[in-house]
Amino acid sequence: MLEHQPEKLKAGLKQRHLTMISLSGVIGAGLFVGSGIIIGKTGPGAILSYVFAGVIVVLVMRMLGEMATVNPNTGSFAVYARDGIGEWAGYTTGWLYWFFWVIVIALEAVAGAAIIHEWLPSIPVWLISLGLIVLLKLTNIFSVKSFGEFEYWFSIIKIGSIILFLGLGLAVIFGLVPSIKAPGLSNLTNFGGFIPNGVGSVVVGIAIVFHAFVGVEIPAIAAGETSDPVNSVRRALNSVVWRILIFYIGSIAVLVTLLPWNSATLLKSPFVSVLEMIGIPSAAVFMNIVVLTALLSCLNSGLYTSSRMLFSLAQKGDAPKILSKLSKNGVPVFAVIASTLFAFISTIFSYVSPDKIFFFLVNSSGGVGILVYLAIAISHLRLRKRMEKKNPGIFKIKMWFFPYLTYATILAMISVLILMAFIDSQRPQFIFTSLFSIIVISSYFVNRRRKEGVHRQEIAMNSRILNADKQEI
Repeated sequence: MLEHQPEKLKAGLKQRHLTMISLSGVIGAGLFVGSGIIIGKTGPGAILSYVFAGVIVVLVMRMLGEMATVNPNTGSFAVYARDGIGEWAGYTTGWLYWFFWVIVIALEAVAGAAIIHEWLPSIPVWLISLGLIVLLKLTNIFSVKSFGEFEYWFSIIKIGSIILFLGLGLAVIFGLVPSIKAPGLSNLTNFGGFIPNGVGSVVVGIAIVFHAFVGVEIPAIAAGETSDPVNSVRRALNSVVWRILIFYIGSIAVLVTLLPWNSATLLKSPFVSVLEMIGIPSAAVFMNIVVLTALLSCLNSGLYTSSRMLFSLAQKGDAPKILSKLSKNGVPVFAVIASTLFAFISTIFSYVSPDKIFFFLVNSSGGVGILVYLAIAISHLRLRKRMEKKNPGIFKIKMWFFPYLTYATILAMISVLILMAFIDSQRPQFIFTSLFSIIVISSYFVNRRRKEGVHRQEIAMNSRILNADKQEI
């Protein structure tokens, strides 16, 4: 199956693939299901939580776009962290990001299996979970184009569903549905006001919401496998603003306008509640199909993203070299398999030890998104002046109000991380993510010492061979 490793991954993704990946990268199960939790904690003020978290993400993606258009690379921000901060930062960022996605794969597989189990109760949930991972592993192994095609159609379903939801919701809000009384703005101000649980709840919401936005950076990784990476990544990351504005903030605004924020049905399944209110038949079944699509899309993207990051780490010598080998289709097949195996193990732990091992794994990845985005911002701060000095006018995308806005973004993310330590629901994630990050950083120095030892042995071996050749002469 394998042949000699090509120098680069094949450009198997078409522009339409990357366009849809970039459009739907921000739409996950967190929007369809998790939004009810945020609204329940924050009330209509959840809109502000999404706005503030969205602003931070938009600014970070602007920085990433600036660097990615100059140096489109499969390793993306891990490579920039290596160049801008140091070898240890690239190593740590890459492994933390890989770990984040393989845990997400396990979570999405379990959640997706639970939905399918409702339709096929005779099949155990654990078997369905493993089956979903195997299925999407095969699509990723076959070729990058097959990954792109699956993600393309997953994206169409997700985007179409959101657009349909927004259209129906706005029609009700503006009184265009005669059979339903328009709520006006009453649900935004009644039941305790716009921020019924205080400003602190909005701030707490920011820390929770941030996790939902991780994934918007995927186009920067996937762009390396397109025929025109510079323009592809520029278009993808430039669209982040309106993607977050329409898909997330727009959806949340419609939800809290149509239904009271403390409605029990809204907290459980917000989108189903709205569709049932409008009178859509079989709304629960329809939304289960959409949520399952979102879960499979996230699982598919997780396998792709984790394998590419592992491939990049292997190229840098920070992971076993075999993981950098490519198949004849230009796929890092061993990296895909390695990511799948870890996801398998994590999925098994979710059944045999949900309250211990799996709890630790999930919470260890909880704050990784913020750490990765923080690494992007710091890398940008360090690289921008250096790159511009070497090549004036090199940037196709420029960060606004540099360096002041970059500093402000860094400060905001550090504040969110500190905030997590004081939020009861977020504290385990803060503690375990910090602990796991320390473990990964420590492993870098162990790995460096090992590589230095191997390098010294090679020098000594070459020296002995050279001396032996001289003696023969």
